[in-house]
Amino acid sequence: MNTTDLILYKNAPHESFFVDMTWVMEHYEDKFYNKEDVKALYFECVNELIELSAHYGLEGNLWHAYLAFVIANDENAFSIACEMTGKVDGSIWEFAKIDFAVFRELFAFDLERLDQAFDTKVGYILKNYKNTNQNGNVFNRRIRDRICELACHLADMQDEESFACCVSEFYKEFGVGSLGLHKAFRIKHDEQDEVIIEPITCTEHRTLNDLVGYERQKKKLIDNTKNFIDGKPANNVLLFGDSGTGKSSSIKAILNEYYSQGLRMIEVYKHQFRDLSSVIAQIKDRNYKFIIYMDDLSFEEFEIEYKYLKAVIEGGLERRPDNVLIYATSNRRHLIKESFDDTKDYNPELHSSDTVQEKLSLVARFGVTIYFGAPDKKQFQGIVRYLAKQADIHMDEETLLAEANKWELSHGGLSGRTAQQFIDYVKGQED
Repeated sequence: MNTTDLILYKNAPHESFFVDMTWVMEHYEDKFYNKEDVKALYFECVNELIELSAHYGLEGNLWHAYLAFVIANDENAFSIACEMTGKVDGSIWEFAKIDFAVFRELFAFDLERLDQAFDTKVGYILKNYKNTNQNGNVFNRRIRDRICELACHLADMQDEESFACCVSEFYKEFGVGSLGLHKAFRIKHDEQDEVIIEPITCTEHRTLNDLVGYERQKKKLIDNTKNFIDGKPANNVLLFGDSGTGKSSSIKAILNEYYSQGLRMIEVYKHQFRDLSSVIAQIKDRNYKFIIYMDDLSFEEFEIEYKYLKAVIEGGLERRPDNVLIYATSNRRHLIKESFDDTKDYNPELHSSDTVQEKLSLVARFGVTIYFGAPDKKQFQGIVRYLAKQADIHMDEETLLAEANKWELSHGGLSGRTAQQFIDYVKGQED
């Protein structure tokens, strides 16, 4: 039961708790240790386990849930190999079974044995824990449920072979670690100024059906994304056009549509383009398809960050990995602001045409460009009707459309965003 016997799974999250809890399980009957001291350490572990439950949203048998959480998160040679192919052969499988023999002992330990030793009901409560926080701060409910289900399955495994098969199937289906369990990410720097990919735990659950109209645009985006998911040639995509027309919403919906097929998305801001090479290095060998998402992309004349983006998209010595694409939105067709000086006949710069081509070359590196134009009055009213029905708004259609027309005149004009803001206003007035 000693955690030092583990070979592959050496990097358990909250390792000090893991070590202390397994020590208590091993020594709670040992006469060489003061019983009250062991009990005090046990209660410290219980406190931390409850805090972990609140943080991650775990429930059921909390000890089993924690062990499943360790297994689901540990990125090692075995877990990453299984993520790619499922069950693996060779020595790595045998090493995994050695570790899983330890985990089986940990799963087999009945916490009520500690109740008898320390005259408490703590173990019983931990085995039947009901969490008031459905999602936790790190995992949403879907991810939490996967880990708790894995815990139940592993507790029923009769030997190391079946235990290893169960774990490898989990890795193949859901992945491993942060990239496997989450679908959206942002990048930041840690205390050592290293670039890390951080999960976004609360994402908008928008679908393509929620975007009214724009069928041709959606089909073009879907076709390119499906090719990407299926391992076929696919292009970087630029969605451009009027504001509030659904460009960003379409990309978010694509993520929700294809997450279960291995699609992941990393949001990157303009000031982070220097970090793109580091981000790609971290994701290029994983068994997921990554879209690097850049929202509202545009550059002023004095900004040079677009040069980093050009090199990453196409032009550096290292080829862009097959599992990475870039999807960007912009209100500008050409992304980089052009001045009259760039195009007038007389320009003090000797090779002015080269300057223009330099600025236009960025958009040329997006193989697919999709235009989202503002809806006309009839289309706008169709969007309002659809959103009102979705929101279960009780207002006769004539009044609804009349009020929507008044709203758009003073709130940004005809767009899907304006329609949604109007519906939110009306719904708030009803409530």
